[in-house]
Amino acid sequence: MKILIIEDEKALRDAIKQYLEYQGFVCETADDFLAGKEKVSQFDYDCVVVDLGLPYGNGLDIVSAIREMESKAGIIIISAKNALDDKLKGLELGSDDYLTKPFHLSELNARINAIVRRRTFEGNKVIRFNELQLHPEAQQITVNNAPVDLTEKEYRLLEYFITNQKRVLTKAAIAEHVWGDEYVQAGDYDFIYSHIKNVRKKLLEAGSADYIKTVYRSGYRLTDN
Repeated sequence: MKILIIEDEKALRDAIKQYLEYQGFVCETADDFLAGKEKVSQFDYDCVVVDLGLPYGNGLDIVSAIREMESKAGIIIISAKNALDDKLKGLELGSDDYLTKPFHLSELNARINAIVRRRTFEGNKVIRFNELQLHPEAQQITVNNAPVDLTEKEYRLLEYFITNQKRVLTKAAIAEHVWGDEYVQAGDYDFIYSHIKNVRKKLLEAGSADYIKTVYRSGYRLTDN
């Protein structure tokens, strides 16, 4: 899962990023309104954590912009102000949650997981694709109920395929979502091929059918057709 953190306070921004990356998320950051708005307009995220009091603008305008783009990203507002008007305005614009500073990072993580599960997985704790099962909270893949030993990136890669099953995913989209937007301009995506090859091998050895298909000149797709 890919998270964007829009927060101008460096110590808090770095602490959130470090904590969420330890939980297995891919994290991007922005330190002001302009950088945050540019990122949400260029890249897709599973959840955006946005402060209201930002240099050059208000976080509520970013919430509004995300929803105008019809993005499926979850949105959590964080603010030093425990103001009812701000909470109500944020919810009215389409945010999913509101946290008042200071807060525990474990609480932020729990709320992100709840929002992503509700928005991406329709509230389900286990996502099934034939004999494959995705367990987002445990960050585990099983084949016929037996766990498959995947690296962190291999898990993120297969998670992205399962949550976008039957859709063609370009190499650029895969690189951005699993590795971060700094890989989008890489040009050479051989590393993606290597990771997909390893995932397919491990799944086949675990007794799964071969569901990841190459789509000529387009990318890859997870399908049973």
